[in-house]
Amino acid sequence: MNEVIGDLLPVAVGVAISPVPIIAAILMLFSAHAGGASLAFLVGWVVGLTVVVVAVTLLVDPVDDSTSASPSTASSVLKIVLGAAAILLGVAQWRKRPREGETAALPGWMAAVDTVGPGKALGLGVLLSGVNPKNLTLCLSAGVMIGGGALSTSATAVAIAAFVVLGSVTVAGPVVAYLVAPERMRGPLDELRGWLTAHNAVVMTVLLVVIGTTILGKGVAGL
Repeated sequence: MNEVIGDLLPVAVGVAISPVPIIAAILMLFSAHAGGASLAFLVGWVVGLTVVVVAVTLLVDPVDDSTSASPSTASSVLKIVLGAAAILLGVAQWRKRPREGETAALPGWMAAVDTVGPGKALGLGVLLSGVNPKNLTLCLSAGVMIGGGALSTSATAVAIAAFVVLGSVTVAGPVVAYLVAPERMRGPLDELRGWLTAHNAVVMTVLLVVIGTTILGKGVAGL
C-alpha cells in the first residue's frame, strides 16, 4: 500500500494545485453567499474526485492480474496513455499562455462565480474536479494506480481517501481559513487569487508535464 500511496502523491498534488478551482473557491468566499456556496463547492469537489477514482478503481481491479511487484500489462498501458495525455494537456496549456504584455484571461463562466448559490456551487465543484479534462486525466491515473496495485479492500479505501484528502487540501484550506477569520484572510486570499490568475498556464504546464512524465515512466517500467 505504501508504494501505491507514494505513486499517488504527485498526482494528488497535481489535482490540489489546479489554479482555476482555487480561484473559483476564493471568488465564492467574496460573494453574498460566501458560507453556503463555498462549502457546497468543497463538497462537490470531494464528491467529484471520489466518484471518478472509485469508478476507475472498480473497473481496473477485477480484470487486473497484477501483484504488488508486477503490475499487469493493461494497467501499464493505461498509465502510458494517461501520462501521454497529461503531457499533451500541459503543452496545450503552454501554447495558450498569455504573451508578454497580455493580461491573463480566465474562463468566461468565472465572471459569474461570485453570484452562484449553494446548488450551482455544488454542481460546479463536481464538474471542476471530476469532469474538467486536466483533473479527469489525473483522477483516471489515480484510479488506475489504485486498481492496479493489488491492494486489499481496506487498503484500497485508505488509498482512495488519501488521494481525495490530498487533492482537496487547497480548496478546503481557503474555505476553512476564510470562515474562521474572514477579515484577516480577505487580503491574503485576494493576493493569492491574483497570483494564480496571472500564472495559471505556467503552473498547470509544469504540473501536467512533470506528472505526466512520471505516470508514463511508471507505465513503461511495468511492461
